Amino acid sequence: MAETPTGAPAWHQEITRYQWIVLFATTTGWALDGFDSNLFTLVAGPATADLLVNSGIGDPTPAQTSFYSGLAVTVFLVGWALGAVFFGTLADYIGRVRVLIVGVLTYSVFTALATLAAVYWQFAALRFLAGIGSGVELPIGAALVAEAWNNRHRAKATGIMMSGLALGFFLASVVYNFIGGFGWRPTLAAGLVPALLVLFIRRYVHEPESMIEVRAERARRKRERQAGAAKKASDRFVLVRLFTRPLLRRTLPCTIIAAGALFAFWNVTAWTPQIVRTVVTGEGVTGPAAIGYVSQATAMLNLGGVLGYASWGFIADKIGRRRTYLMSLALAVLSVGLLYPFVYTYAMYLWLLPVVGFGVFGMLSGNSIYFAELFGPGVRASAIAVTNSIGRLLTAGGPLVTGVIATQWFGGSLSLAATAVSALILVSLIGLALVPETHGAFLFADENAIVSDGAATKARSRPAT
Repeated sequence: MAETPTGAPAWHQEITRYQWIVLFATTTGWALDGFDSNLFTLVAGPATADLLVNSGIGDPTPAQTSFYSGLAVTVFLVGWALGAVFFGTLADYIGRVRVLIVGVLTYSVFTALATLAAVYWQFAALRFLAGIGSGVELPIGAALVAEAWNNRHRAKATGIMMSGLALGFFLASVVYNFIGGFGWRPTLAAGLVPALLVLFIRRYVHEPESMIEVRAERARRKRERQAGAAKKASDRFVLVRLFTRPLLRRTLPCTIIAAGALFAFWNVTAWTPQIVRTVVTGEGVTGPAAIGYVSQATAMLNLGGVLGYASWGFIADKIGRRRTYLMSLALAVLSVGLLYPFVYTYAMYLWLLPVVGFGVFGMLSGNSIYFAELFGPGVRASAIAVTNSIGRLLTAGGPLVTGVIATQWFGGSLSLAATAVSALILVSLIGLALVPETHGAFLFADENAIVSDGAATKARSRPAT
């Protein structure tokens, strides 16, 4: 469906039942992915300390706990990156829905199985496997929404879908507040809940029409090749196409943007619980009594994240994608720079964490909206997966590095270390300077077309249905 012209009917009359179903399924899936991920970050410190004792290390020092907690997060992120590339590529060949189902089952089951780990290495291995499943949600969810909502509401719908991650983080904070006192194993056991979403996806979600057309075209080209037709650029394996012209000039800048945003995102989400624990310890709150404080602080971070995610598409439809990126980046840099290194009271964390979440989380919403508009359906899931996964691999060591440099360079201060690593968000400016504005453009069926704004865009490629 083409962009709706001026004078269109009321917005709700343009949206079909299937579009609402896709938005609900992908938003819920992304929320439950975030729920599982944040359950882990909330208990990473206590779980690591417990398992290190069982592994024969003895009573770990705070430095050892920080190092191995960071290592567990890094292992999870590596699994996430590899899983995204594998399943994202698979989704561009066999379809979005079946791969999405496999991913949901994988991350929920292995998150729950981590409760059975007896020693640290078992725990880390299960987190890696859970990460492989978690990698599915972003590329496939973003591709599904972009293809089902290819009208003037596309960016808004994708932003709402992305807000699911912060909603899941928020839900995890609430669950942790109620069951965290029972220990880290019962808390992680709640990670099995997302498996129930599979029942809904199987019943109500089908492949978008544009993906059906891509698969039909691939089948037609296969018959032509078997009959002796010459090979075309579009016949190449999708990962090869992403790293050769003309798509390479979009793949590299998007990767740089993703890497910058993820440096800040993973440091903020991975270390804020531990930083808040340190802050309230200084105020005389320790042990189980700190659980409510940590839960409330992370809830405020994720409340800001929900608003940042969900509003990004609305703002981008008003002022453009690149200006909205700059707004999110500026808020992220200012809020992290003002809060973490200088503020040492719990009350100020509650005030400023929503601003941190709005800026840092909002940039990731921009990635899903913007990147989906730069690549066609034949490579879209792979492109979103590859650009975000390379960024994730580059940033996977961020939480680990933060834990190390906190003791080596910053006298044990996680706040200063997290600020230093999060400052790498500024590299996103390089990628942003190299990609075109897509505000007002069609969503392409032809992935070899270069997206540009306005009437020129409409002349170069038909819109995807």
